[in-house]
Amino acid sequence: MDPLTDIPRVRSDSTSSTVSQGSRSKMLLRHRLSQLLTCIEDMSSDDEVSEEVSRTLDEAFQLCGRFVPTDSFRLHMVTWNVATAEPPEDLTSLLYLDVQPPTDLYVIGLQEVNAAPVRFISDLLMEDSWSHIFMKTLSPSGFVKVTSVRMQGLLLLMFAKQIHLPYIRNIQTTYTRTGIFGYWGNKGAVSVRFSFYGHMICFLNCHLAAHMNYALQRVDEFEYILESQEFDFSETPHVLDHKVVFCFGDLNFRIADHGLHFLRSSINSGRVNLLWDKDQLITMKKKEPFLQEFEEGELHFKPTYKFVRNSDAYDTSGKKRKPAWTDRILWRIKPKSPPEAEEDEKAMTSTDDGQNKYPILVTQEKYTSDMSYGVSDHKPVIATFSLELRKYFDTPLVHVSPVGVWCRDKVALLNYTIQEDFMSSTWDWIGLYKVGFKCASDYETFVWVREGDLPETKEVIQISVNKDEIPLLGGQYVLGYYSTNLQSLIGISDTFDIMESKRAVMEELVPENINGLNQ
Repeated sequence: MDPLTDIPRVRSDSTSSTVSQGSRSKMLLRHRLSQLLTCIEDMSSDDEVSEEVSRTLDEAFQLCGRFVPTDSFRLHMVTWNVATAEPPEDLTSLLYLDVQPPTDLYVIGLQEVNAAPVRFISDLLMEDSWSHIFMKTLSPSGFVKVTSVRMQGLLLLMFAKQIHLPYIRNIQTTYTRTGIFGYWGNKGAVSVRFSFYGHMICFLNCHLAAHMNYALQRVDEFEYILESQEFDFSETPHVLDHKVVFCFGDLNFRIADHGLHFLRSSINSGRVNLLWDKDQLITMKKKEPFLQEFEEGELHFKPTYKFVRNSDAYDTSGKKRKPAWTDRILWRIKPKSPPEAEEDEKAMTSTDDGQNKYPILVTQEKYTSDMSYGVSDHKPVIATFSLELRKYFDTPLVHVSPVGVWCRDKVALLNYTIQEDFMSSTWDWIGLYKVGFKCASDYETFVWVREGDLPETKEVIQISVNKDEIPLLGGQYVLGYYSTNLQSLIGISDTFDIMESKRAVMEELVPENINGLNQ
């Protein structure tokens, strides 16, 4: 039974480091101010001057004391219109798997995934080819698919390091159709919202109207999507209620006015900045107030559309479509409330949550494209960010752990404890996962939680696992508590070893090769 059916950084007000850069800066500032105060006391004989300086420095010390310690996490985003193509065999260069500091979250938005009727139905029954290859590529590095949402050709995938899974909560996905007067899903948006260590974040993967002359329609569609999408959370019922929003995808904005010769000449000479002032999205941002709330890094990479497939050459067909930056990644920080009278620097906007007790800082590290992939007439666009934030909590809702030694020779035991009240259910379950598992349903076996009365907070509950369900071969595993109501793994055990079955080895029941692993 299955229980589941390299440009300058752009910052906008953070890797899990032990001491943040901000903390070191504050310590240094405190030290320098202390030195300055000592020098002034030695130099000044004027009591009034000395008092004023002391008062000013005291205020500076108080500001230092208000510094909130934060943790920094790395986000890697990809948008790619794949033009119904099958995925290439190797996607590693798209994902920067060896980057330092390491990535914590991957969010991947695809457009025009093959949605032919027969193919779409088969994808509903099992993972589509794009989801499969991303999971296959990321799972060996410890990334688990948290959720996904699809609307015809639009696909949004979210992966997280296993260590973060218990702190990703309140997950919800939705979609908006804008094709054929809102009745067809070939255009529109899919989104996922969730809380990450208590911070409300939303990702919106869009595919807007095509063609040069439809810039105003694209803006209207974008605004309609932002206003119409709704979520079942009172604090964040709409997209723009979230603390951080990332909007990305094939936004389809074109480069207006310039002729094809000037476009290609500017691109070939590496002077793409000459095209910025005619980019429709940049132009529209100057006119539309809601677009001005979104940030975007500078476009230092070549336009990503339209290419001859499997080449670096722009469109040579009879249509000869002009190159354009159709594929974009934007982000928005929820403005302070009430808004500040003056803003020192727009790119440093931060949320004002509980007098900044829980700030979040978004810094774009990279915004580029990967020209090496040729399966589509679009090139993929990549953006990496650091999210520096203070955690609202750092304790999982459920603590789960194995008891004693686990092997196929005897019944296995596990304990779980509800550490904080949540909407638990007798339909919750605990899965046994091999290290490197791909998603919540990728378990070796599972057991239902205790039947009958729901557990009390801090109550230790013990459950047995049938020995016949324990893997024959030894290996490293984790236990994961899955909440049916929260639709996520809310408790993960430490990694533990399952011992190889001695009786099975003696009776030669262990096959020579299981799952590709030699005995």
